[in-house]
Amino acid sequence: MKTTRLLTALLLTLGAGASFAQTATTTVQRDVNQQTRIEQGLQSGALSTKEAAKLEREESKVDRMQANALKDGKLTPAEKARLQAAQNQTSRDIAAAKHNEVTGNPQSASSQRMQADVQRNVNQEKRIENGIQNGSLTNREAAKLERGQARVDRKEARAGHDGHVGAAEQAQVQRAENHQSRRIFKQKHDGQVRGERS
Repeated sequence: MKTTRLLTALLLTLGAGASFAQTATTTVQRDVNQQTRIEQGLQSGALSTKEAAKLEREESKVDRMQANALKDGKLTPAEKARLQAAQNQTSRDIAAAKHNEVTGNPQSASSQRMQADVQRNVNQEKRIENGIQNGSLTNREAAKLERGQARVDRKEARAGHDGHVGAAEQAQVQRAENHQSRRIFKQKHDGQVRGERS
């Protein structure tokens, strides 16, 4: 009887951990998708640098919401619904910006800089998502990393708010991205795994 109860408790705990991992992974996967759409818009000229900067500001807000929602290790149904609503709004804004009359020059130095920075966002969000999926990141660790992504997104938004990203502005963004990259590596390799301290 005791063994059955222990086994049941263990299975419920593992199931809950997998459920939290799935919802955390899902919300980070949306970040990957939306950053990819922004990058594609820049590459095709459907988005100007200024439009991409505005969208990065929105992405920053979503990342902060994710960080706040995951910081206690759990993603409640209400938090998940708020995140989904914010991500849906950002998705609509990306579509609207890509299909309005404003276009960008994908060959300009400014657009090339923004494209490189957004591609780095895609890569870093994928690393976070992979860490959640393989268990090397707890939800609390993912929350810290999403807060870092929010800072990077804000720097990109500031750099391009006037429609131009200069070399000095990109250097500032790259320093923030490098710092974030080191944080992702450290969190994924610190020995904490999902299930110990979700």
